Amino acid sequence: MTDAPALPASHPRIPEPKVGVILSNLGTPDATDYWSMRRYLNEFLSDERVIDLPRWKWQPILQLIILSKRPKSSGANYDKIWDREANASPLLVITRAQTAAVAAALAGRHGDRIMVDFAMRYGNPSTPSVIERMVRAGCERIVFFPLYPQYSAPTTATANDQAFRALMTLRRQPALRTVPSYHDHPLYIEALARSVEETYAGLSRRPDLLVTSYHGMPERYLREGDPYHCHCQKTTRLLRERLGFPEAEVVIAFQSRFGREEWLKPYTVEEVARLAKAGKRHIAVMAPAFSADCVETLEEVEGEIREAFLHAGGESFAYIPCLNAGPAHVEMMVSILERELAGWL
Repeated sequence: MTDAPALPASHPRIPEPKVGVILSNLGTPDATDYWSMRRYLNEFLSDERVIDLPRWKWQPILQLIILSKRPKSSGANYDKIWDREANASPLLVITRAQTAAVAAALAGRHGDRIMVDFAMRYGNPSTPSVIERMVRAGCERIVFFPLYPQYSAPTTATANDQAFRALMTLRRQPALRTVPSYHDHPLYIEALARSVEETYAGLSRRPDLLVTSYHGMPERYLREGDPYHCHCQKTTRLLRERLGFPEAEVVIAFQSRFGREEWLKPYTVEEVARLAKAGKRHIAVMAPAFSADCVETLEEVEGEIREAFLHAGGESFAYIPCLNAGPAHVEMMVSILERELAGWL
């Protein structure tokens, strides 16, 4: 066998072939000031997967009304939870930690053949910038992993859309695999169960109920075929069965409603108040749809939802953190990635 002919001196450098892994999450503003929040919210709320109203109808409302007021209130909410030391949102800090842990685990198994990074659907680092960086580094194949356990069009689908849009701009495209939903993956359910058990073990009194609070969506999306509601129901059922809790001890609800349209019910903020008035004075709340703690958990659940429960007569409210960069969560992500990397290493 003869050696391949040497490349001419003018030929662009060809990096060693690699496989890329991208962990994808929703996104975060760069800062909490008005203009940083406005840029972030404009990108997020202009996504037709998130708000699917006709642009001619939605954009005047967004640009003239919502983006004149919401950046200030949203910035105040982010400011309450902002990581001052890292000068970043908790979502960004946690996603970095998840990426580092997954990279270390994969490097221990496969050496330097895999490049691991993360990208945000909105804000920075953007999905196109990360894909371009991976291609320049020699990634000929990329596994794109949206960190949304339950599939929905406004989360999983729009993350995948952005990845494929990025490919449209490239002269040389890598092969791309997208990771499907993992709402019923045994290691995901196990990680959720352990987080409940660890929190319960540290409480002085066992909660009367466990509330699984998922991010909401318009009811119309369910009727139009989005499987998100069904995925949430299955996750909660499997979690309850793994914990061995009776049906009456686990409640499902939906948070973060936006606009006037009817969303999936019950609404968490109303449900916890109803539970308190019905005599359930001690509850625990977790948010299984979020892979990392963020403004919806650290500010909304720990703030608005906790306050609604206590104001209605509740006595103790325990928040169970997201899986974040915990060992069980990292083990789950690595297991899923090993499956999706099959045949590429």
